[in-house]
Amino acid sequence: MRILIIEDEPELLAAIKWGFEETGYAADGADNGPDGLELAQTNEYDVIVLDLNLPGMDGLEILEEIRKDNLEQRVLILSARTSFQERIEGLDMGANDYLVKPFDFGELEARVRSLMRRAFIQQNTVLRLGGLRLDTAKRTAYTTSGAAIDLPQKELSILEYLMLNRSRPVRAEELIEHVWADDMDLFS
Repeated sequence: MRILIIEDEPELLAAIKWGFEETGYAADGADNGPDGLELAQTNEYDVIVLDLNLPGMDGLEILEEIRKDNLEQRVLILSARTSFQERIEGLDMGANDYLVKPFDFGELEARVRSLMRRAFIQQNTVLRLGGLRLDTAKRTAYTTSGAAIDLPQKELSILEYLMLNRSRPVRAEELIEHVWADDMDLFS
């Protein structure tokens, strides 16, 4: 398995690279954003371990560029950005996992192994159907002209489920099962 580590702290980059190589992985490293993006775009990697605070180009910009060309690339963000909002943003932009520094190398390696076991394609957070767009991250629906459609959260959930299952009929019972909580009064 081949891993790319994009990390600007030289000692940490060397330690992570050494750790993966000691456990049998092939590991490449880059200590800045532009070099990391170039490696990611010119080589095939099983997993990319990506820091966010990089010189030359932010890690989220790198992630965005990777996702333009490759929806299947496994990307694990390894960052000192610890707020929930920053973690949510990284995952919503297409990261497959997010690990906060400081970390234990054993956990990093386990998360990489977990990513390798998964078979998935990272989907865009925006669903489209006809002239309707639904941004699942922002929880907002839009018309083709870009005007926001004001919908309550429950109706947005119904719309999302129906758009995700547009290729088949959806029974009322199934919709209730997936959109409403267990304690809902079915006779209301």
